[in-house]
Amino acid sequence: MFAKRLLTLAGTAALFAATALAQTGAIEGDVRDENGQLAPKGIAVRIERTDIKGMYKTKTDKKGHYFHAGLPLGTYNVVLEMEGKDADSMKGVRTRLGDPTAINFDLSAQKKQRDAMEKAVATGEIPKEVDRSMTPEQKAALDKQLKERSAAMAKNKALNDAFNSGRQALTEKNFDGAVEQFLKAAEMDPKQHVIFGNLAEAYAGQASKPGADAASYQKAFDAYGKAIELNPADAAYINNYGLLLAKAKKFAEAKEQLTKAAALDAPNAGKYFFNLGAVMVNTNNHAEAESVFQQAITADPTYADAHYQYGMCLVAKATMTPDGKMVAPAGTKEAFEKYLQLKPDGPNAEGAKAMIVALGATLDTKYENPDAKKNQKKTAPKKK
Repeated sequence: MFAKRLLTLAGTAALFAATALAQTGAIEGDVRDENGQLAPKGIAVRIERTDIKGMYKTKTDKKGHYFHAGLPLGTYNVVLEMEGKDADSMKGVRTRLGDPTAINFDLSAQKKQRDAMEKAVATGEIPKEVDRSMTPEQKAALDKQLKERSAAMAKNKALNDAFNSGRQALTEKNFDGAVEQFLKAAEMDPKQHVIFGNLAEAYAGQASKPGADAASYQKAFDAYGKAIELNPADAAYINNYGLLLAKAKKFAEAKEQLTKAAALDAPNAGKYFFNLGAVMVNTNNHAEAESVFQQAITADPTYADAHYQYGMCLVAKATMTPDGKMVAPAGTKEAFEKYLQLKPDGPNAEGAKAMIVALGATLDTKYENPDAKKNQKKTAPKKK
């Protein structure tokens, strides 16, 4: 009797075990990429249980198929992972007894719909096939995008019109009109450095008019400051800012800005210092100009015009002996000779020759650019 009871209990336990084992399901499916091809082996699929906490993972085989059995009956989100990111998902999937629940992923269909929606945003029209396939939420989101696009296009047109009008006015030296248009553009988009760069140029034009006060210069300084703030790597803005400071006779600040421009754009450093020296000459500050032209030569020893202007600064310091002979500081003759070596046919060639003669030196009538001579040697045809 006891043995029969044991057998009965054992049979009951087996029944319970079979029942417990049967209370699980499976999820499987195929994965296709954006080209509609079966995905390669190893694409991750994450299965997240939502009714209670649970997480399961599997991967595609070499045929692009994934399968996960032994999932407790419940509700899941099935997520496809591509390159470490969630590429697609299916929410609210319920497992069942018996056959696996099939959840396929086709990224090509998703791509087609995404491309169609992007086209709709670009053209402003929703194709019928897209409209029919969209959920209410998707359609609401697309409508919002279309409205934003329309507003952006209107704003961009107004912005471009204002900027182009400002450029036209600047070309015509209508500085007041240019300022008006660039200010309008700046209100529409205060993050465009090119707007403030042109606004600064327009303010500088106003400041150059007779009777302009310090406030006109300050507006130009502020506009250049904003352009540089938005694009600090642009040496041209800093150069122009420095030149404007020099025109306003703020030479210390001008040198500071031109030095910054030279540091940012070393290949053009000679030009920046030369420009500053030219402004100083035009404002009769020859003593300061001399040192700046020296900086230009140091930055670019082949800058011919810097050598010539440096020589002219030294000539300004020349004295005359009782017998009428000119005595210039050391290096004067060499500066003009260097100019002639670099630009033997340059616009200042005759002036340089005249200075050398005035200094009592013998004039070499065969000045040649050594670089040009080298190039001639390289390109000369071989004698047969």
